[in-house]
Amino acid sequence: MPESTAAIYDRSAPNWQRSDPVLLSDYTARPFLLDWCESIEGARVLDLGCGEGYVGRQILARGATAVHGIDISSEMIENAKAQVPAGREDGLDYAVGDAWDLARYSDDQFDLVLCVFLFNYLERAQMTATMQEVARVLRPGGRFIFAVPHPSLAFQRPEERPFYFSRGEHGYFDGRDVLFEGEIWRRDGVAVPVRCVHKTLDDYFVALREAGFDSLPELKELHATRDHLDLDPDFFEPLRETPLHLAFKMTR
Repeated sequence: MPESTAAIYDRSAPNWQRSDPVLLSDYTARPFLLDWCESIEGARVLDLGCGEGYVGRQILARGATAVHGIDISSEMIENAKAQVPAGREDGLDYAVGDAWDLARYSDDQFDLVLCVFLFNYLERAQMTATMQEVARVLRPGGRFIFAVPHPSLAFQRPEERPFYFSRGEHGYFDGRDVLFEGEIWRRDGVAVPVRCVHKTLDDYFVALREAGFDSLPELKELHATRDHLDLDPDFFEPLRETPLHLAFKMTR
């Protein structure tokens, strides 16, 4: 029986705690996603799979009125609570829970729902249920932004630094809903565990449609850019021309 996701992140929580970029995806994904969230002045935000609050703190600093974070790991949530900026305790709220159980929130409560590398931990049915709840708690005209590992990543990269998922003998299609274990590196050489319940590109579009998002999302493939390669060639060079992450944005 594989170790639970909550147990993995409870155990590795200290290596996720940070105030500045350190993980690969802090460079190749999160800055783009934060810019994509603008404008968020006065917004009420739900951060699903919030981890230790790295993104939520930046969302609040960019002008959000309130950020509510949910994560399955109690250790991650404790770390998030410990890092709430002084004087902003009323703006950041964290709770342990499952992403698809949002009964604590009312309909049309949020202006933005953000899921940064959440759906790679969920099977397709769980992802669809979560997206249905997102549609319920998101106000009309509100935005839903999420990012996942690129569906092709596990099939393009060897199992080596600075980012990989192990697919075993599975193919792109017969590996759907199969758990791929992996690792992602920090620039200081520390590797942290990550997981991907594999889905095809089509699976994300089907789930969005079944959740009631009937307009075409904006889509962005994220990768190591020339700026990344110039910043740290040794770290980023193995990822040259590799699609790393897939980002979606839609409006309710």
